[in-house]
Amino acid sequence: MEKIRAYELSKAFGFSSKEIMKVLHDYKVSEKNHMSALDENELNVIFEYYTQKNQVADFSMYENDGAKKEKEAPKATEPVAEDAPAEEIEVAEIEIKRKTRTVDTRVNTVDLDRMDEEKLEELIPESVKGAADGNKKQKINQKKKQQNRPQGGKDKQNPEDLLKKNEKKKEKIEQIHVLIFDGITVGELAERMKKPATEVIKKLMLLGIMASVNESLDFDTASLIAEEMGCTYEREIILTDEEKLFKDVEDAPETLKPRSPVVVVMGHVDHGKTSLLDTIRNSNVTEGEFGGITQHIGAHRVRVNDKKITFLDTPGHEAFTAMRARGALVTDIAILVVAADDGIMPQTVEAINHARAAEVAIIVAINKIDKESANPDRVRQELTEYGLVPEEWGGDTICVEVSAKQGTNVDQLLEMVLLVAEMKELKANPDRAAKGTVIEAQLDKGRGPVATVLVQKGTLRVGDIVVAGTAVGRVRAMNDDKGKSVKKAGPSIPVEILGLSEVPEGGDVFYAVDDERKAREVVEARKFKEKQERQQRANVISLDNLFEHIEAGKMKDLNIIVKADVQGSVEAVRQSLERISNEEVRVKVIHGAVGAVNESDVMLASASGAIIVGFNVRPTSGAVSAAEDAEVDVRLYRVIYDAIEDIEKAMKGMLEPTFREAILGHVEIRTTFKVSGIGTIGGAYVQDGKIQRNSLVRVVRDGIVIHEGELGSLKRFKDDAKEVAAGYECGLSIDRYNDIKEGDIIEVYKMEQVEPE
Repeated sequence: MEKIRAYELSKAFGFSSKEIMKVLHDYKVSEKNHMSALDENELNVIFEYYTQKNQVADFSMYENDGAKKEKEAPKATEPVAEDAPAEEIEVAEIEIKRKTRTVDTRVNTVDLDRMDEEKLEELIPESVKGAADGNKKQKINQKKKQQNRPQGGKDKQNPEDLLKKNEKKKEKIEQIHVLIFDGITVGELAERMKKPATEVIKKLMLLGIMASVNESLDFDTASLIAEEMGCTYEREIILTDEEKLFKDVEDAPETLKPRSPVVVVMGHVDHGKTSLLDTIRNSNVTEGEFGGITQHIGAHRVRVNDKKITFLDTPGHEAFTAMRARGALVTDIAILVVAADDGIMPQTVEAINHARAAEVAIIVAINKIDKESANPDRVRQELTEYGLVPEEWGGDTICVEVSAKQGTNVDQLLEMVLLVAEMKELKANPDRAAKGTVIEAQLDKGRGPVATVLVQKGTLRVGDIVVAGTAVGRVRAMNDDKGKSVKKAGPSIPVEILGLSEVPEGGDVFYAVDDERKAREVVEARKFKEKQERQQRANVISLDNLFEHIEAGKMKDLNIIVKADVQGSVEAVRQSLERISNEEVRVKVIHGAVGAVNESDVMLASASGAIIVGFNVRPTSGAVSAAEDAEVDVRLYRVIYDAIEDIEKAMKGMLEPTFREAILGHVEIRTTFKVSGIGTIGGAYVQDGKIQRNSLVRVVRDGIVIHEGELGSLKRFKDDAKEVAAGYECGLSIDRYNDIKEGDIIEVYKMEQVEPE
């Protein structure tokens, strides 16, 4: 609408500008002068005022060309049609073209509350003035009340209502929902909350946290700040490329179906592990299979009634623990084989400790009951000493007397396995992408990398893309434990697969994925990560860095494996070490046994993050190399007090080793002869390294150190020699010691000073 100034309107109506200003002033519409432009509301008031004031009974005087035809004058109370045509109204010889409009004075255009009743009466038409005075005032009062009360019945002018309304509006604006991930920076948190970073930093300071904009916050701290600043929040889960690719989520309970138990057989050497496995396997060979089992793939399945059991053909607990060291928990039940004539032996104890560390159910098979010297009750008694109380004695350990040689009670043993499996309610989802563990793998000259895998979830099919460790490839072929080609394998089924790019390691977890390109990217990232880990060896737990781990909060338990020359020493060392626990770290002996430190001890230490303490014993050659590869700290002592003192110092951060043994070589005594005036001379063969004159030596007999001293003499034929290398024979004597015998191993070493770092 075109703006009209007050003086222009006064000319058009033939009134003075002051009169128009008076109307606007009287009705409290605005305070304007004659040069001010009038808006639509102000024009409506003026038009209404003069319309009411200048009503006429006859419009014939406004007809064009002095038309003589008289028309019936409309009544003042008759409403004007909204769609009436535009009229040309001539006032004071100036024409203004406008459409007739209906004006509703009930809206908040005129502040009726501020008008007195006399002026209101001027706006009421003469036709309605005849109404009763009481009714008129009542209607006007109602209009006044309605005019000032908005919908909802609350007074606009009420300060409390306005305050509540502003608070609600403010609350609505400030309720921002924030996604917070662990490690979010202060700046990013502020940005997500739409707050200045300085406000977030102030809040952190009030909590006693001094942080910069780029400082990372844990989820608890960040969520507390968000709550303090009036925001709602939830944890944001950031998935890695591996998590996105593998989609390894927990299966819904309704998707789970029963699966076969996976069993491993463990025990002491020569107690019948292999014989028992062979008996179980051969008793389940079906007729028509030429030559029995045609192919050995490291695992096999047997049928008991209408159910099946999967056995892992591990050579003992070594491979079992090696897989657990890599985080693979593949077995549900462990069958502990104990010979009825031998009872509990050192490797039996190791097997018990390994099974417990893996948290699997233990069933004891008391084997060789067909022998005359068999004493099953003695075995049960010895089991109680290690916390395995037989069921018939009121415990919860199932014991079955069997004879692997004659096949006695083998069926009963298998039924007990199914009973334990039923109690554990083993289930898995077969209708998803496959996931499982590599049992063993090797490089075949004709077929390339071959891996035996155990499917644990989902179903593996020929053609699936598989990622296992740093190996990736498409499954070209699958064979079951009978050597037959199969197209698919479900949960608890072992199969041999071909098609991987390289040989994976035993214990690697494999996944079937649907994106080969992303799978290869993940494998490359894993290779890069492994390279970095090889360069960073500081995280390996040893007595040297034990205090650093304690300070960083990474250590709560210090696991120790104790090996000693006699059982009494094992118990003495165990009790002495466990007694030095404090509030920051608890010393826990997870395994103790008599004998040399072997590869099995190293594997258990690697899997459990333990330190090996040897008392009066030496490690085997295989254990030394295994400890170097697995970076397991092996500490050897002759005095219990030294071991206790070292660990106490390590826990207090005071351990400062100044000397270290350097093994020069090992010599085997093959014959002995006595020389008068000199003593016993040993005819020896240098197994490895080299031996030097005046070196330190220790005599090791059956893994037990029986003497430590110095090399007295070293000869090659009849001549004195400074050193003798590996592969050569020599003659030697030990200073002030003559009790050397055939079969003794002479360990030659020297002490090197360790440079401070």
